[in-house]
Amino acid sequence: MSDPQAPALELVNLSKTYGRRGKGVRAVRDVSLSVAPGEVYGFLGPNGAGKSTTIRMTLGLIAPTGGEVRLFGEDLRRHPAVLKRVGSLVDGGAFYPFLSGRRNLEVVASTHGAPTDADRIDSLLDQVGLAKDAKRKVKGYSTGMRQRLGVAAALLHDPDIVILDEPVNGLDVAGIQEMRALIRGLAADHRKTVFLSSHLLHEVQQVCDRVAIISKGEVVREARIADLLRQEAGLRVEAAPLDIAEAALAARWSVERSGDALVVGATRDEAPEVARRLIGAGAQLFGLAAEQRNLEEVFLAITQPETDDA
Repeated sequence: MSDPQAPALELVNLSKTYGRRGKGVRAVRDVSLSVAPGEVYGFLGPNGAGKSTTIRMTLGLIAPTGGEVRLFGEDLRRHPAVLKRVGSLVDGGAFYPFLSGRRNLEVVASTHGAPTDADRIDSLLDQVGLAKDAKRKVKGYSTGMRQRLGVAAALLHDPDIVILDEPVNGLDVAGIQEMRALIRGLAADHRKTVFLSSHLLHEVQQVCDRVAIISKGEVVREARIADLLRQEAGLRVEAAPLDIAEAALAARWSVERSGDALVVGATRDEAPEVARRLIGAGAQLFGLAAEQRNLEEVFLAITQPETDDA
C-alpha cells in the first residue's frame, strides 16, 4: 500500500546509459529529486540535457540503467500498477485523425479502463477549451488543439499526478493563458500534482512552485522559484565615476555594466558592504537596489555555455 506521507514522485540516483557498458553514452547521471503532493514542479534544461529520457523512465517507457523511480512511495519496477495513478502528455499524444476529438477520448477511455460516460468527457473537453470543437475530426485540429486534447486524455482516469511534456507547444497567446489557468487549477482546485517540462520559461515562472534544472544529464539546481530568482538577482548600482565604482566592486564581486549602471553579483544582505566600498573608493552613490531577474535569465546563467543541440 502506498504511503500517504510519501512524495508524489521521487527519483533516486536515476541514470541511463545508451550503448555497450563501459563504452556507452550516459544520457542521465544520478538524477535525484522529490515532488510533493499537490505541487506544480518544473523540470527544465536545454535540448539534449536529458529531460525527455528522464520523463520516459519516470513513465516506465524505458528502463533505467541505475537508480529508482518512486511514485507515492512505490518502486515503479516492483509495483508497475502504480502507473494507474499517473496521467501524461508526451510528444503531443497520438490520436486517430479521422475521428472527432470527442470520439478519440471515448476510444482512449475504453482502451485504458477510464470512465466513458458522456458527462465526464464533455466536462474535460470544456475544461481544455475544446467543447465547441468536440465533433470536428482531429485531422482538422491545429497543433495547439491537439495539445489540449492530449491534456484531456491525460486526465480521463482522474490521475493523482499529471506529467506534461511541452503542454503549451503550438498554442497561441490566448491558448497559453488558458493552459496556464488549467495547470494551476489542477493543483489548486483538484489537488493534483503536476510535473511540467517546458521551454517557455516565462510560463514556468508563473505556474510552478519549484523547479529542477538539468544540464548534461545532471541536476545542477533545484529550488523554489521565488528563492531561485532572489538568489540569482544581484544588485543594481548607480554610481560615478563608473570606472572607479567598477574597480572597487570587482575586487569582491562579479560586475557587469548595464547602460550607465553596474549589476553586481552581491546579495541583498551585502548591500551595506557595497555602499561602504564605493564611498571608500571615492565614488558617489546615486542608487542601490536589488536587480530583478526572470527565470529565463537565471536559466541561461546556470546552463551556459551549454548550447541547444537538438
